[in-house]
Formats: sequence, C-alpha cells, structure tokens
Amino acid sequence: MRNGVIIALAAALVTAGTAAAPAQAAPIKTAPTKTTQGPSVTAREAYLVDTTDGTVQFAKRETRRVPVASLTKVMTAYVVRRQARLDDVVTITKADVRYATAGGATTAGLRAGERLTVRDLLYGLMLPSGADAAHALAERYGPGTTKFVAKMNDAARALGLRDTRYTNPDGLPSKGYSTARDQATLALAALRDPVIASVAKTPKRVVGKSAGHRGHVWRNTNDLLDDGAVGLKTGFTNQAGYCLSFAAIRGGRTYVGVVLGERSDKARFATARKLLDWVSEGAVSEGAGVTLP
Repeated sequence: MRNGVIIALAAALVTAGTAAAPAQAAPIKTAPTKTTQGPSVTAREAYLVDTTDGTVQFAKRETRRVPVASLTKVMTAYVVRRQARLDDVVTITKADVRYATAGGATTAGLRAGERLTVRDLLYGLMLPSGADAAHALAERYGPGTTKFVAKMNDAARALGLRDTRYTNPDGLPSKGYSTARDQATLALAALRDPVIASVAKTPKRVVGKSAGHRGHVWRNTNDLLDDGAVGLKTGFTNQAGYCLSFAAIRGGRTYVGVVLGERSDKARFATARKLLDWVSEGAVSEGAGVTLP
C-alpha cells in the first residue's frame, strides 16, 4: 500500500467508515538515527509512529522478538472480522470456559450454553481481554483452534509481520512471539476496521440479558482511554511483562505506539503518556526521531 493509506488512517480512527476490506501492512518509514534526547523509558521495548506522515518518532529494541501476551487478541479480532458476520451467533462450550479457567487467564465471564453474537464476543475479547471469548471465536472460525492460529499466521505474513509467530488466539504463555514494530503495524491495520476501532475505544459495554445469554458488563482495561486515547489493547503474562498497544490523537496528529515488557500496570500507561506528551510538546522535529539501543 502507498503512504497515502497512513494519512487516511488518522480520520478512520475517529470516524466510522464503510466495512473494511483485508489490508496489507501500512508502510512505516525506517526509524531514523538518534537526533535528539528522547524520554527515559523503562519498558524493555517501545515504539511510536506518527501515522499522519508515517514517521517513526521513538524506537527502543523495536525488532526484538518477545512474547506480547494479550496483544495477540488484536490479531484474533482482525482475523474474525474477515471470517465472520457481526450477527453470527456463537454458542459457548464447556471447553471454552475450561480453557480460560485452567490457564489462569482473564475472562469475559462466559458460561457454557450461552449464545452470543460475534459483535458481543468482540467486546468480550477486547475489553476484559477474555480468553474464553478468544477460544470460542477460534473454535468457530478455524474451525478449531489449530486452523484458526494458522489463519492468524497467514494474516501476519500478508501484513508483512516478518518477526511474528502466533501459537494460540489469546497470548497465554507459549512459544509465540512478535516485536514492537510488528505490533504497531498490526494496530494500524486493525484500526482501519471501523468495528475494531469502535470496540477498542469503548470504556464499557453492557450486554443485556436475553433468552440466549445472561447479562454482561465488560470494562476496558486500557486506562489510557481516560487521557484521550482511541484504543487499543493491554496484555500481561509473567513472561511478557506488562504490554500496551495504543493509539491517540495529539495536536491534530494520530500516533500509534507499543510498550512491551514494562514492570507494572501503572508503568505501561505512564510510559505511553510520557511518549505522547514528549511528541506533542514538539520535542521531535519533522522527519526526526529517536532510536535507542
């Protein structure tokens, strides 16, 4: 895709568009050499790109392959959007519930026998980071988790994510890996989808009780929404540390960033705010950025 796609993305993050078609990776310009003093970042890896013109503003070990925890679910949502209709109904099984519970994962509180639409399950996947929702969607649209993960890896290759490999649809500890740069590219592609963009910036989703399911209230784990962010996803495992993929608009420019391997929940949001404050204060000149070893 041409660089103009990135420019169009900025508007797509805040306004609804037509149904998204499968997308190639949005081009990101190569990170420049260090030209100015960047902020101190405690995350093991970090990356920030200005999607308005495609320039990298900050990069720290952005190509190192590491686990990304529940940021994996962004790809799960991306694949589901290309396989499913929003009004499709998925029945939750005992295996879906047992999988999440046995793995000690965060859940959407789903119960076996509940029947929910794909639209609702996308909220259950992205807001409370439900591994039960991820498993249910993967089982339906693989069909089966193995085939679904293969579709995730096919999508990663199509998007040009050369340093990414998925082994499950939820990010629980495994041999899967990605990089901060690849996750930023994925975020760009995912947020071009108006449904994913809308879900990702929703603070709370209330699903009323019906004949097919009980009532659910799902709250977004992304505290950066309180600071004007428009997405995207949190993640945590002991192996991956605290992770965050985010998008925000500052000074009329749209930034997408990734923080991996932070030391605490608060630290990941503090790091994201620090990066956004730094670029919005004009610390980075046009076409310049900071690359740290």
